[in-house]
Amino acid sequence: MTLVTARERSARGAPRAEGDRRPSDRGAWFLVLPALVPILVLSVGPLLYGILLAFTDAQSGRTRATQWIGGLNFQDLLHDTLFWESFRIGLVWAVGVTVPQFLLALGLALLLDQDLKLRWLARALAIIPWAMPEVVVGVMWRLVYNPDAGVLNETLRGLGLGDGRDWLSGLSTALPAVIVVGVWAGMPQTTVTLLAGLQNTPRELHEAAAMDGAGAWRRFRTVTWPALRPVALAITALNFIWNFNSFALVYVLTSGGPGGRTRLPMLFAYEEAFRYGQFGYAAAMGCVMVAVVSLILALFLVGRLRGGDGA
Repeated sequence: MTLVTARERSARGAPRAEGDRRPSDRGAWFLVLPALVPILVLSVGPLLYGILLAFTDAQSGRTRATQWIGGLNFQDLLHDTLFWESFRIGLVWAVGVTVPQFLLALGLALLLDQDLKLRWLARALAIIPWAMPEVVVGVMWRLVYNPDAGVLNETLRGLGLGDGRDWLSGLSTALPAVIVVGVWAGMPQTTVTLLAGLQNTPRELHEAAAMDGAGAWRRFRTVTWPALRPVALAITALNFIWNFNSFALVYVLTSGGPGGRTRLPMLFAYEEAFRYGQFGYAAAMGCVMVAVVSLILALFLVGRLRGGDGA
């Protein structure tokens, strides 16, 4: 029986023995560790600590030790109508921002994908809101919505459409006004993602469809959308999660007012933790939000697998 080296077995296509795989596996783990450690320390660790905190009566400024209270925080949360109202507002906000954000971004991406003059400049201008910090965006739009000297009210007065109004303080206008800002701020990221998907669509398919007499709408429906669908589903799911967990933008614009009309779940949890010092109760809110986001993500993944986009 002749002896065959590992290199010869590999060249012949023979499977490697278990002992041959271990060194490469250890090397792969060694390469992954630098990226894995920060995730464990900065993401998984705080998440586990927050879950643990949700089962305690932790409060700020306490002189006695924190006590384990089991599911009492979650029991109180079930009967907290203010939290569930903020949850409803959060869902309205997330859907109200995500849907128009995607539709407008899709239209802009289709436009920027055309062979237009100064296309590079239009693409650069389209991503400016994405480059601005949320705090800066919030301050800028507070000036736009200013009831006395804001650009919006001044424009309405100039057009003879009334004396303007306090958009961020009105009970019926605060949430729609904030949704408009959310759409404006998040649209560039969606646009860039969809534009990348469009540019990966083979041009030959469009040319073949055009030669067959397909119009613009038919080419979009039969060529563009099937190729863009996986990217569109992914960015829509991510946008919904990001929007549902929004904090800084709405906090700068309204701080949850007026009358709690824009108090998103994240704002509610922040107030419970840092205004009222109820760390355990706020952690329970965070656990509920994580569970909801995880459920939405799971449904999205199941939908992709069933739709044949799991590859």
